[in-house]
Amino acid sequence: MRSNRYDTDRFLRVLLAMVFTVSLASANGADNSWRLVWSDEFDGTRLDYTKWAVEENAHGGGNGEEQFFVDRPENVRVENGNLVLEARKEQFESSGQLRQYTSGRIRTKHRADWKYGRVEVRAKLPTGRGLWPAIWMLPTHEHYGSWAASGEIDIMELIGHEPNTVHGTLHYGSKWPHNVHTGKPFVLSSGTFADDFHVFALEWEQSAIRWSVDGALYQTQTDWRSDGGPFPAPFDQPFYLILNVSVGGQWPGPPDAKTVFPQRMLVDYIRVYQRSP
Repeated sequence: MRSNRYDTDRFLRVLLAMVFTVSLASANGADNSWRLVWSDEFDGTRLDYTKWAVEENAHGGGNGEEQFFVDRPENVRVENGNLVLEARKEQFESSGQLRQYTSGRIRTKHRADWKYGRVEVRAKLPTGRGLWPAIWMLPTHEHYGSWAASGEIDIMELIGHEPNTVHGTLHYGSKWPHNVHTGKPFVLSSGTFADDFHVFALEWEQSAIRWSVDGALYQTQTDWRSDGGPFPAPFDQPFYLILNVSVGGQWPGPPDAKTVFPQRMLVDYIRVYQRSP
């Protein structure tokens, strides 16, 4: 017969192994219940148009932004294993619209969308007053009404004059201008998000949405609403991904004399996971 001490020691070893496994999974940004369902590693020489559409417009995103989003290699390209979205200070005119800055914006709309999952993006961000890089999601169909009654999920936003801080935000409730938003910032302990690559992750489940940076959880939201339907509306519908670098706008304000151009958001990879059935 084995002694009680043997059983206790074995139990402690098993418990420590379980703790180590969970800790390792957390450090790697995913546990064994997540399976990869979509990704872009940007290892080629050009953007994969089966996964992405490039937007072209000078609408300012409804935020008074000053850029013209353009589909050309100067603003959107793949090189050295990275997606490059580049903001440039230059006069650009098209379709009767004239802007003093150009930049890039891509999206997976009509190519890929997801209802619930984990999104990981490893990226290096631009810096300087007036810069506004974002990684975010919009609903494929406005099932609950126009923005923001059908929701918006901001995985990461940064305003360039606060280069050590990113924001994770939900927009929901009523149609504009009666919508609301909730969220929190994450501040680096040292350095800026322009110094090196960081992993921005979102875990989106039926009753909870979580944000992390480099595996460190910094926010969980469990309370939202929509005039168009009961909880968990509006975040119970398929959403697609958007990445862009805006210039100016109501939140960051315009660039100033110290803002250096061009500025780039570099994206090493994007990976989307969903729970195993």
